[in-house]
Amino acid sequence: MVEIGKFNTLTVVKIVDFGVYLDGGERGEILMPKEYVPANCFPDDEVKAFVYFDSEDRIVATTEEPYVQVGEFACLKMVAGSPVGAFLDWGLRKDLLVPFREQREPMEEGCSYLVYAYFDQASDRIVASTKIDKFLDQVFPSYKPGQEVDILVARKTDLGYAVIVNNAHWGLIYDNEIFQPLKIGQRHKAYIKRVREDEKIDLTLQPAGYEKIEGLAGQIFEKLKDYDGVLDLSDKSAPEEIYRLFGCSKKNYKKALGALLKQGVIEIGETEVRLLPNR
Repeated sequence: MVEIGKFNTLTVVKIVDFGVYLDGGERGEILMPKEYVPANCFPDDEVKAFVYFDSEDRIVATTEEPYVQVGEFACLKMVAGSPVGAFLDWGLRKDLLVPFREQREPMEEGCSYLVYAYFDQASDRIVASTKIDKFLDQVFPSYKPGQEVDILVARKTDLGYAVIVNNAHWGLIYDNEIFQPLKIGQRHKAYIKRVREDEKIDLTLQPAGYEKIEGLAGQIFEKLKDYDGVLDLSDKSAPEEIYRLFGCSKKNYKKALGALLKQGVIEIGETEVRLLPNR
């Protein structure tokens, strides 16, 4: 059965001048417009396609990849308002609607919002909601310490960053566990630190055994964060420049860079050092 708002593997039924028709089962034949049809496509071939509704509410297929699928969370920008709600850019020709009833607060054009995309059975359409709490923590978080998970950075808190874990649960990464820049809407791999008795989830961006950044390496890391992740001071820089910024020898500076490099925190160029956005 075709899943609306997700990628499906569908069989080509017939080829026409303006595209191909795919077997949509109970949904009937689904058009994939010509501009999205893979090269050398023939009847009975299987095509991986995203299925959604076009501007005339017809079911269509595309090989374009949206920023979010049904059942997922994403940070999307509002591009227009309407009498029925707000429209978000999700990477496809037809924008994604957030009905007024699904807006936690009035939305403003040009701003980005964390949303959950779902298929609304009542209206038979794909919509999104900013009332994300009702879509999370519906089942017990049965994670094990050290388990790798996918996270979406949701918001900054007084303690650190609140994140969405595996599209299912709220989690938290504490400030003292963060050794790289984070931005709202970013996706990362993370690791379960513990699931507390109150079912709250603590995470870390580093697997077990990752060394805490201390000493000179920690100073370099903090300076990189202050400079938006880029420091114009490599392991080839003059000793005087290194001493002026960190008050240390070039030998010790290179040793500290080596520790950060080994931990996967930085990359070293000819004239600069950069924080890596992901491990």
